[in-house]
Amino acid sequence: MITNKKAPAVTMSVSSTSTSCGRAILVATMVTLFAATACAPRVDTRGNAVLIEDVAKLEPGVHTRDHVLNALGSPSSSATFGNDVWYYISERTETTAFFAPEVVERQVVVIKFDEHSVIQGVDVMDEQSAENVEPTDRTTPTAGNTLGMIEQLLSNIGRFNKK
Repeated sequence: MITNKKAPAVTMSVSSTSTSCGRAILVATMVTLFAATACAPRVDTRGNAVLIEDVAKLEPGVHTRDHVLNALGSPSSSATFGNDVWYYISERTETTAFFAPEVVERQVVVIKFDEHSVIQGVDVMDEQSAENVEPTDRTTPTAGNTLGMIEQLLSNIGRFNKK
């Protein structure tokens, strides 16, 4: 008599504890990386940041406007009336998460020229020499009359073109 005997089945099972432990480690690593990068401040630099060493090489009464242009580059701004004062303005801010930006460094270099385009004076200012300016809340009145809501609605009757 012939009998069919089956081989015992070999089952491979992965322990659920090792899988959940691996997931927990992965989640903990992701949370740690996210927390570390989320609190890092974002640094923004704006303006024409000139090196103080380059500014120190400029000599009043000796160097001209062309020399300043070659040494420092184009100014951020110039005088409103005439072209006898150049301003090199730069600012570095740091923003952490959702908070307002905080000024870390601010620098303004003022170069004054005489009528012959020769440097008359060089001033370097930082955030300690800044002054707060309070804007006024006044408004400029405009000419004309003010229409109410009903006047605005009635004034539009008949203004539409028929095609």
